[in-house]
Amino acid sequence: MYIVHLASECAPVIKAGGLGDVVYGLSRELENRGHCVEIILPKYDCMRYDHIWGLHDAYMNLWVPWYGAAIHCSVYCGWVHGRVCFFIEPHSQDNFFNRGCYYGCDDDNMRFAFFSKAALQFLQHSNKRPDVIHCHDWQTGLVPVMLYEIYQYHGMGTQRVCYTIHNFKHQGFGGGEILQATGLNRPEHYFQGDRLQDNFNPFAINLMKGGIIYSNAVTTVSPHHAWEARYTSIGYGLGHTLHLHQDKFTGVLNGIDCDFWNPETDRYIPHHFSQDNFEEKAKNKKALRERLLLQDVDKPLIAYIGRLDDQKGVHLVHHAMYHAIHNGAQFVLLGSATESKINAHFQHEKRFLNDNPDIHLELGFNEELSHLIYAGADMIVVPSNYEPCGLTQMIGLKYGTVPIVRGVGGLVNTVFDRDYDENKPPEERNGYVFYQSDYNAIESAMDRALKLWYNEPEEFRKLALQGMKYDYSWNHPAEEYVKIYDRIRYQW
Repeated sequence: MYIVHLASECAPVIKAGGLGDVVYGLSRELENRGHCVEIILPKYDCMRYDHIWGLHDAYMNLWVPWYGAAIHCSVYCGWVHGRVCFFIEPHSQDNFFNRGCYYGCDDDNMRFAFFSKAALQFLQHSNKRPDVIHCHDWQTGLVPVMLYEIYQYHGMGTQRVCYTIHNFKHQGFGGGEILQATGLNRPEHYFQGDRLQDNFNPFAINLMKGGIIYSNAVTTVSPHHAWEARYTSIGYGLGHTLHLHQDKFTGVLNGIDCDFWNPETDRYIPHHFSQDNFEEKAKNKKALRERLLLQDVDKPLIAYIGRLDDQKGVHLVHHAMYHAIHNGAQFVLLGSATESKINAHFQHEKRFLNDNPDIHLELGFNEELSHLIYAGADMIVVPSNYEPCGLTQMIGLKYGTVPIVRGVGGLVNTVFDRDYDENKPPEERNGYVFYQSDYNAIESAMDRALKLWYNEPEEFRKLALQGMKYDYSWNHPAEEYVKIYDRIRYQW
């Protein structure tokens, strides 16, 4: 099968969040299964060119219709850790992708509307005819719209679209100018509730809604998040649209890169270990303490790795720190704040706790240190307010680090409570789950984990080993996506 991914990110060359990891990881697994996969991306001025091999001219004379005229583009091709990637560079005074950033511009909707148009124009004029075009998030929501309304009449009538939503919070809004620019020239046609008109603002079009309605299959990044998007506020107003298109909507759990995240081969940790020599994990705990100047005592070590913001339940992260050190545990935090107020608060905490030998706050992101924390910690807290999929808990399980998570999104699909999960037998449970967003809830889950660590160390070890048995690689998600691709290829 010939599959083309259209996305605004692909790790590690363009990475602002989990989207980039998914595009790269899924593409690699599909290739390993014998499929032909290509990725089309914007050519940002600030992307990591050092991760591209053999960058060369691929299509130097691409003209993309825009506002009744056309913008000249160059397309380059290179290999990102083995993946074939095409990078589209527009030559116009708009400087769409020469901004020193990936997102955050006032005209992001126009920037990515142009990218969507340019990607389809490139496929058309280079005679690339993939079986499936796999689009990601609001940035490419217009691709299935333009494919159905324009490009199917210009030699692309057999292409099918799978559209994956990674985060419903960011949907991409605009007005009639986007329709005019892209050649979707009938505003009265598109400003309809069953097409692109936003569900709450009749004067705006919603790019993500367009992607849902016009694509052949719609996915999100975990089965439980698919349910949340339809039935709770997590859908951010798109629940009704998803209900109308429920027959093509499903949740497929993301995977992790098990070459990069593997305690048996991890180049960032001093002592490799597996289920067979699990005692080696304790040496990484000692190494972590030495690096962070924590006292080497007989205490459990709890970690948090991730952003410090409302989505990640920052108020519970803060509470977990103090609850840990006041209840016989150590705590290590690695993360950066997305808001200045939150950053200032944690900088204050770092100074206040600086001399405490049982806690360390590392404010920022450090790839090497994150591996050592996963390998050295006994438990990891993931108290998210919402979490479409979540990779932290999957990585923790891989490293024998018991997750303590809030029961939302993909966390529900990957962590099964040791004491209370009725859907899994005891030998298949792998962590602790709490459901409310208050302090009592996280305290209860942490206390159960700490009690087991102190009172029944062999049972805690058994729980960690049960977590290591789970396969959250890209193997199963790729299999699910191939089934989806096969199904939509034969839809007429």
